[in-house]
Amino acid sequence: MIVLRLALAQVNYTVGDLPGNADIVVARTAEAAAAGAQLVMFPEMMLTGYPVEDLVLRPGFRDASRAALDALAGALADAGLGDTAVVVGYVDDDGVPRNASAFLLGGQVKARYFKHHLPNYGVFDERRYFVPGRSLTVVRHLGVDIALTVCEDLWQDGGPFTVAGAAGVGLVLNINSSPYERNKDDIRLPLLVRRAAEAGAPIAYVNSVAGQDELVFDGDSMVVAADGTLLTRVQQFVEGVFVVDVPVVEATDPAPEVVDEVMTVTRVATSVPEPPPADPQPAPVAPRLPDEAEVWNALVVGLRDYVGKNGFRSVVLGVSGGIDSAVVAAVAADALGGENVYGVSMPSAYSTEHSRSDAEDLVRRIEAHYRSIPMKSVIDEFVGMLSLTGVAEENVQARVRGTTLMALSNTEGHLVLATGNKSELAVGYATIYDAGSIGGFSPLKDVPKTLVWALARWRNAQAEADGETPPIPPNSITKPPSAELRPDQLDSDSLPDYEVLDAILARYVDGDRGVAQIIAEGFDAELVRKVARMVDTAEWKRRQYPPGTKISYKAFGRDRRLPITNRWRENG
Repeated sequence: MIVLRLALAQVNYTVGDLPGNADIVVARTAEAAAAGAQLVMFPEMMLTGYPVEDLVLRPGFRDASRAALDALAGALADAGLGDTAVVVGYVDDDGVPRNASAFLLGGQVKARYFKHHLPNYGVFDERRYFVPGRSLTVVRHLGVDIALTVCEDLWQDGGPFTVAGAAGVGLVLNINSSPYERNKDDIRLPLLVRRAAEAGAPIAYVNSVAGQDELVFDGDSMVVAADGTLLTRVQQFVEGVFVVDVPVVEATDPAPEVVDEVMTVTRVATSVPEPPPADPQPAPVAPRLPDEAEVWNALVVGLRDYVGKNGFRSVVLGVSGGIDSAVVAAVAADALGGENVYGVSMPSAYSTEHSRSDAEDLVRRIEAHYRSIPMKSVIDEFVGMLSLTGVAEENVQARVRGTTLMALSNTEGHLVLATGNKSELAVGYATIYDAGSIGGFSPLKDVPKTLVWALARWRNAQAEADGETPPIPPNSITKPPSAELRPDQLDSDSLPDYEVLDAILARYVDGDRGVAQIIAEGFDAELVRKVARMVDTAEWKRRQYPPGTKISYKAFGRDRRLPITNRWRENG
């Protein structure tokens, strides 16, 4: 057995920032080399960021990616890191676009591998952009045969891991940009164990920690031995370089011949001899995060990177005293610091005193900026000018608030945060262009109302355990939710109990179950039909909603694509 010291570079990147991403590779490789690492793994498409979407269709972008890879190999050597092997993801073009991985050593690109399995479901459209590779690259380095694979190669049966087993490799490297969704970390480890058995070799899995538009990447990098033993696992949502000693089988000659109907094997040798014998040092296995902690961290990373990578420094949002705006404000404070959060109370004639005091209490707790801008005179002028009544009058109240926030954004340069949640967005229980749906980003877009309350309770408990001030006013958690657009209004006037509503939505929206199936589970038939109608007729609102962090299996936007003009209705 040979002991290789690997470094898992669980790092952030920015889509399109090829020079900046390359600088991260050099800096993190230096960190890994200082810790004695012989090989450093970086995430899928590290050089370009992921996903790059239609940028791949531009030949100039593909050329720039290849040029950046060659420059990176030279930069590593110039920095005195030429003896440290680096595996990094990028976009290649060998006549067709490729999602690729490269093995860099000694100032050169020693080997390339083109991703074989291209995902084309959920948020993924890789078959639109890339052509799959048909050859597994095996690099003999330090006396070990090392197979290169990329992300989805792990998730699909057959192909690279089967071929790696037949090729007799000693180690499989799998670089990823695997988006976060709830409980996905529970799937990864068993999957790695199966693939390690299939390949007959340890698997090193590295993932990014980053936010990119709606997507968040949670890290959760790990190494599994051939027998399924977990050698190390990195904490989710933590950036850094993490070193692990991996016992691997020495390569033998002649290498096994592989006969496979789908993939061939390309073998490359670096001529670097095996290292001296060493005893492997144990590496830490991070504890799993509770569900609420996972989601909260995903929301923080998603908002932080969206704000920072798009050139903003601060955010503004309407603070109503309710639970949604309180949770959004608390997430923003954790992501950006309270000094970069601007809360605006916009009371109208129907705003209660506790709503105003809860809003003020919120911003005091998170140490954010606060101002109160009364809306009554503006609303009265608008309503009187058009002689509005009923729902039209209610909607004007909401839209005046949205317009106010956008005006502050234009004047002061803040990014406006929408405060609506997934439950309300699903059934269209929101005024389009109001303070809950307007702006540049929506942190709770994929968070059901019941989870919003759970997150608030968890965050407050966490603060208390840490000896800090709980960020969310208790009254915002316990009081009945209300839009406060008419006297004594409550959400329950228009919607079922959120526990019931969210259960139906989880089945109809996330699970794509039919009305009849949901009714058969014991839900009230007329209620299920009503909820389904509300969901179906609100598609036009969702299309105009800001992007927001994906945390579920099926988020509105990339995941769920339904026509706006659509007469199909399910009656069950």
